[in-house]
Amino acid sequence: MKTRLSCLAIGLLAASAGASASNVPKDFYLMSAEQMAQAICEKKVSSESVVSYWLARIETHPELNAFISIDPKRALGEARAADARLAKGEQCLPLGGVPIAIKDNIQVVGFTNTAGTPALANFFPKANAPIIDRLQAAGAIVVGKTNMHELAFGATGYNTAFHLPQLVGVRNAFDNSRIAGGSSSGSAAALGARLIPIAMGTDTGGSSREPCALNGCVGFRPTVGRYSGVGITPISTSRDTAGPMANTVGDVVLLDSILSGVSPLKPIPAHQIRLGIPDFFWADLEPEVSTQAKAAVEKLRSSGVEVVSVSMPGIGQLASAVATPVAIMEARKALTDYLKSQSTGVSFETLAAKISSPDVQGIFSAMVVPGNVPGADGKMIPGGPAYAQAIKTGVPALLALYQKTFADNKLDALLFPTVPEVAIKTGPDAGTPQKFGRIIRNTDPSSNVRMPGLSIPVGVGKESGLPIGMEIDGLPGTDDQLLAIGRTLESIWGPGPLSPIAR
Repeated sequence: MKTRLSCLAIGLLAASAGASASNVPKDFYLMSAEQMAQAICEKKVSSESVVSYWLARIETHPELNAFISIDPKRALGEARAADARLAKGEQCLPLGGVPIAIKDNIQVVGFTNTAGTPALANFFPKANAPIIDRLQAAGAIVVGKTNMHELAFGATGYNTAFHLPQLVGVRNAFDNSRIAGGSSSGSAAALGARLIPIAMGTDTGGSSREPCALNGCVGFRPTVGRYSGVGITPISTSRDTAGPMANTVGDVVLLDSILSGVSPLKPIPAHQIRLGIPDFFWADLEPEVSTQAKAAVEKLRSSGVEVVSVSMPGIGQLASAVATPVAIMEARKALTDYLKSQSTGVSFETLAAKISSPDVQGIFSAMVVPGNVPGADGKMIPGGPAYAQAIKTGVPALLALYQKTFADNKLDALLFPTVPEVAIKTGPDAGTPQKFGRIIRNTDPSSNVRMPGLSIPVGVGKESGLPIGMEIDGLPGTDDQLLAIGRTLESIWGPGPLSPIAR
């Protein structure tokens, strides 16, 4: 099938890499984006050499299928412009000269915005998504667009439309026989393999948090509405949000401050943090995940964080009653409006007809196009009544349960494993409804009620060597506090694991 990471692009990468990356330390991939921006600002290293360095790292691992398109010439031109501004004495920028990768459903002028689907393979947007304007104003340099689960309708990254010959699906940074997760698959794989320092994804039910948990990076889902959603290929208007992704919580905090315009809080002292362990999210964990998660909790306790067990009766039923009706029934209108407002030249019908990945095609043909959802017996029924009930009573009831849990237990956040298992083997069978439901079991419930969540890596499984992440969730609007807590937790847990291919 089609790939935009062409031989020409790879050749440009190789040519650029030798030109000006020699003055970048070999362990530069261990630095945060904050540190890189500071080094560029202080003229210890040029933006051109930094961008060349990261382009060369991208070129070394095409087998991850992490990128759909890259533009080395443009990125290096922007890097030289950043260096020229500093040479003139202009002010340093928060991300001045630092490269970033963008999920290919977030519009960037000059790049196609495919959303990982064939019908949009040649769609060049006329305007940036507003969040891209903010990132570029802060000095970030977009080097490419990352691969994703087609139309963001999945959690594995097994996309049959965009890939290398004979190698289908975005692959895990720690083991390329396994899934990268999704739908922000390429962004997470690129971060986990240290092919890029920072990236943007999107999150509807876990799509920035879950793949980061599986690839050893940090993924953030803000409260819905904290960032603009204009210029982002949608699923659900009430659930979608852009999601910053990075290899440190500090870099996620920096990205959030740029995108939200809100100054970050200082890290909260450990002894002032009270976290709840909700029973539902800790049930039926894979042994490796359970072991690492329990060890992570003990580290917090020994550092002074107060951790208490909490019960959330009926949360599974409440969440499942609203998740599918809301996501499915909002998708057709959201996509139709997007395709028209962004002048894609593609109708919803054409988009649906050209879907490549069998799992996504199945979702559209059975549910999105006819407007059906599974009934209690598993058979399809008209989705309108289920959606109306979800919005009127289901979502408010779920939010009320979260609010009661926080109030009754005086919690700052909930704490649980982001994904109940490590990354599974890749392939068409990875995307069955049963496996999809298990992968997003812990990330999806709070997504229905606009809540922010942050996934932080805590190590790897002893036998598999695959990453495991822990998530903290806060009530809607508590993003700043959640990120401040995240910085403290990261300081206790230490840096995330390093992929063998990153060294």
